[in-house]
Amino acid sequence: MLYQRSSALFAEAQKYIPGGVNSPVRAFKAVGGDPIFVKRAKGAYLYDEDDNRLIDYIASWGPLILGHAHEPVINAVIEKAKQGTSFGMPTEIETQLAQLAVSMVPNIDKIRFVNSGTEACMSAVRLARGYTGKDKIIKFAGCYHGHSDSFLIQAGSGAVTFGSPNSPGVTQGTAKDTLLAKYNDLESVRALVEANKGEIATIIIEPIAGNMGCIVPSDEFIKGLRELCTQEGILLLFDEVMTGFRLGKGGAQEALGIDADIVCFGKVIGGGLPVGAFAAKAEIMAHLAPEGPVYQAGTLSGNPLAMAAGLAMLTELDGHPEVFESLAKKTAYLHEGLDTVLKDKGVPYQINRFGSMISVHFTEEPVIDFDSSAKGNNETFKKYFHGMLQNGVYLPPSAFESYFLNDALSYADIDETVEALKKVEL
Repeated sequence: MLYQRSSALFAEAQKYIPGGVNSPVRAFKAVGGDPIFVKRAKGAYLYDEDDNRLIDYIASWGPLILGHAHEPVINAVIEKAKQGTSFGMPTEIETQLAQLAVSMVPNIDKIRFVNSGTEACMSAVRLARGYTGKDKIIKFAGCYHGHSDSFLIQAGSGAVTFGSPNSPGVTQGTAKDTLLAKYNDLESVRALVEANKGEIATIIIEPIAGNMGCIVPSDEFIKGLRELCTQEGILLLFDEVMTGFRLGKGGAQEALGIDADIVCFGKVIGGGLPVGAFAAKAEIMAHLAPEGPVYQAGTLSGNPLAMAAGLAMLTELDGHPEVFESLAKKTAYLHEGLDTVLKDKGVPYQINRFGSMISVHFTEEPVIDFDSSAKGNNETFKKYFHGMLQNGVYLPPSAFESYFLNDALSYADIDETVEALKKVEL
C-alpha cells in the first residue's frame, strides 16, 4: 500500500503543530515512518487520505465499541447540533445520561461529567484528597491516567513510548505526593501504605491495564487491594476510562466483582466525542462544588453534542447487552488466530486478553506488569506493525497499547487479519 498523501500531510502538519500531531502516540515515533492521516471511517474500517482501506483495531482508542459512524449515534449528534452546539447552561440531556449511567454501573449514586479522561482522573484525585483530608496517592508503574502532573510519574503508553516517564515540567513538590507501586504486586502496595501510615488519600489503578499492553490483575492482587483500602481508610479509585461500558454494562467493577470507591469514565460514555466523567456514592460526591468545598468546573462539561452521543451509545449497550459477549468471542477468535500463526513463525511472544481488549508482546516471559512489558522486543514489534499495515490492518502504533475491538468487525475481517499476519516477515 502507498501512503504518499499521508506523508505529505504530515510534513505540512509539522510546520504548524508540535511534532505534527495533537497527541504524541500518533506520530509513529515508536514504530518509525510517517503516521496515517484518516479521511473517513465506517463500521470496522478506516479509509485514509490515499484511499486505502484498513481494518481498525484501535476504535479511536476504545470509544467506538459498535463501530465507526454508528447510525444511532451520528443521528443523535446531528439532531442535537441543529439546536445549538454549546450553552454553558444546564440541559435535560445531562440528567438523562447521568440516570442511565448510574443505572448501569454498580456502586455509584452520582456522576459528574467533564471533557476528557485526564480531567476525570485529575478531578477524582482532588475529590479523594478533599474527602479524606490526606495528600498522598499511590499509582502503579505503567498505568496512565492522563497527563495531569500527579500522574506523570512512571506512566505507561505515550510517556513510555517516548522514553520520558517523568516529564519535564512536573515539579518535585508534586512528585513527592505520588507514590509508585508495582502492578500485580500487593506487597509493594502494603510497604508504601505502612511507610506512609494515615497519609494516603487514594490508590488509583487501571483495573485492567491498557497502557502497557492489556494486563489483567490477579484475583489475589485486586481483592487484596480492596481489602487493604477498606482496612486503612483509603479510597480505591478505578480508572475505567478504557474499561467502563466496554467490559460489560458495569465495566471492570462488574467484570472483576470488585467495588471501587470512585470510578472514572471516558471513551465509550461519549460515543466518540470528547467526554469524561467521575462517579461515586452520594456521600463522597457531596463534597464536590457547589454542594461541597472541593472545586471543579468546566465551561464545556456536559456539552450537549457529547451528551447526545453518549446517551445514544449507552442506550444501545443497555438494550443489547449481548454485544459484550459478542465482542469477547470475537477477541478470543482473534487470539486463537494470532496464536496459531505466531507459533509457526518461531518468535518469542505473549498474547494477553480480557473481554474486547488484547495485546501482543514479543517476549518469552509472561507480561504481568510494567517491567515485563518493557522487555518486549521493539524491533520485532516494528516489523509486525508495519507488516500488518502494508497488508491493510491498522494496529496501535506502540507496543505499550492495548487493541480495542469493535462489534462491527466480522469474523471475515478477523480471518483477513490472521491471513495478513501470515505474510509478515518477523
